[in-house]
Amino acid sequence: MSFFSFLLPSLLLGGFFSVPTPAQTTPPKPEVIAWSAQRKLTWADFKTKPTPADRLAALTSANIDVQVGCKDFVFSSQVQAVFMPTESWVREATKASPELLRHEQLHFDITELYARRMRQKLSQTQFDCQHLQPKFQNLTKAMFSEWQREEARYDQATNHGLNKPQQQLWETQVQQKLAQLEQFALAQ
Repeated sequence: MSFFSFLLPSLLLGGFFSVPTPAQTTPPKPEVIAWSAQRKLTWADFKTKPTPADRLAALTSANIDVQVGCKDFVFSSQVQAVFMPTESWVREATKASPELLRHEQLHFDITELYARRMRQKLSQTQFDCQHLQPKFQNLTKAMFSEWQREEARYDQATNHGLNKPQQQLWETQVQQKLAQLEQFALAQ
């Protein structure tokens, strides 16, 4: 079975995506950390340095890795939330608070939430392997836009984690939503 792999564009990178054709070569995947309920992020995972223009205390780059393929005209997919260490940074890890790390972790958790929603949508949609586009691309673009809006709402509502009551509310809500979509979690 041949699979095509691509990352949905990171919220921090923007842009659009397409499914590569078989003739295209896929560049090597960057170092990533797959989302896991058992493995939380640490400041050591944030490998890049901020630029002088960066005003935030930390930045999480997370993405949704989608692999799709067809074998004997049967569509299949694999979706995984991934953290991008070489695109993520913390200004001063030794001075960064545990609350800031929780805020960054929740960005990754929201990515997992949308990976689960993507798995759910893909499982509920019939795809014709001979006519995959534009149906597949429309579905993934819509999911990406929804994810991007949710990430922006999160930062706005919590003031990048500084509003502690809102931060706690979001943590609770995201955990509840993850639990509601538990059947679409990857086996760990």
